[in-house]
Amino acid sequence: MAVVVGASGWRWRWPGPGARPVRAGFGALLLLLLLGSGPGLGPAEADQTDEYLKREHSLSKPYQGVGTSSSSLWTLMGNAMVMTQYIRLTPDMQSKQGALWNRVPCYLRDWELQVHFKIHGQGKKNLNGDGFAIWYTKDRMLPGPVFGSKDNFVGLGVFVDTYPNEEKQQERVFPYVSAMVSNGSLSYDHERDGRPTELGGCTAMVRNLNHDTFLVIRYVKRRLTIMLDIDGKHEWRDCIDVPGVRLPRGYFFGTSSVTGDLSDNHDIISLKLFELTVERTPEEEKLHRDVFLPSVDNMKLPEVTHPMEPLSGLALFLIVFFSLVAAVFALVIGIIVYNKWQDQSRKRFY
Repeated sequence: MAVVVGASGWRWRWPGPGARPVRAGFGALLLLLLLGSGPGLGPAEADQTDEYLKREHSLSKPYQGVGTSSSSLWTLMGNAMVMTQYIRLTPDMQSKQGALWNRVPCYLRDWELQVHFKIHGQGKKNLNGDGFAIWYTKDRMLPGPVFGSKDNFVGLGVFVDTYPNEEKQQERVFPYVSAMVSNGSLSYDHERDGRPTELGGCTAMVRNLNHDTFLVIRYVKRRLTIMLDIDGKHEWRDCIDVPGVRLPRGYFFGTSSVTGDLSDNHDIISLKLFELTVERTPEEEKLHRDVFLPSVDNMKLPEVTHPMEPLSGLALFLIVFFSLVAAVFALVIGIIVYNKWQDQSRKRFY
């Protein structure tokens, strides 16, 4: 076990690529070092007791369960293809679009998604694009302009953006990782690289590297944390940390990519989802009840108006039928009333 001291306090990790980061105070760290590192003393945060790999939401070599059949756990879309060592969302070619979506909705309250990826291509430093996205959304398999998936999505999007569209910006260095939560009312602003709606972000030099690159999305007690391991040191560094993020359960995980005039290979090597078992007090249980629309505390999202769903054939037939019945009934009533009125008029004259 290696120990790392960071600006945010003591941190230890298990050796190996993609190891999970854990923080603790000096006393807890000293106690762990004195007692050893047996299996019963695995990494655990103060409010985290255990973790479980959820295979129905995970993907790794040799990529079994990927395809188009109803029994597949993962579905490919567009130009995405399965290779022996990775799943390529888009090749290093112009105007390509691909995606990979989990078929099984996720009902976990607290989870962590580890993404092992690689971005590489022939383009020079600033002549490559466009990046890829990781999704936790209500809808799946819907292509669109936001890194290969639909705009005005409902859920969470994490973007690894490799090309700056906003020419005047200077303070931001690309590639850049950002996150966005939407209830369906927000549109991703490509011209400004998503700035108006992002929760936070960080620079991430992830192209054409000879070592493994990882990204972790953690959602625990309504707190969204994103960390990176891209320097080849097997150490996580913080990127985004936002409290008060409310994500409904039952959404789908996916990842997508798109290329335009510029291109790159966007490869997914593995996706591993862990269920995190977290202890909650009764007060916390009340505060962390299920939500029905994504939202972020202290961030007002515009109210969304859902268009009316088109009527089915049966519903349309019933509406027309009962409308005709009502019209005939009204006509009959009208005729009866008119006849009675005529009879009364004749009686007045006689």
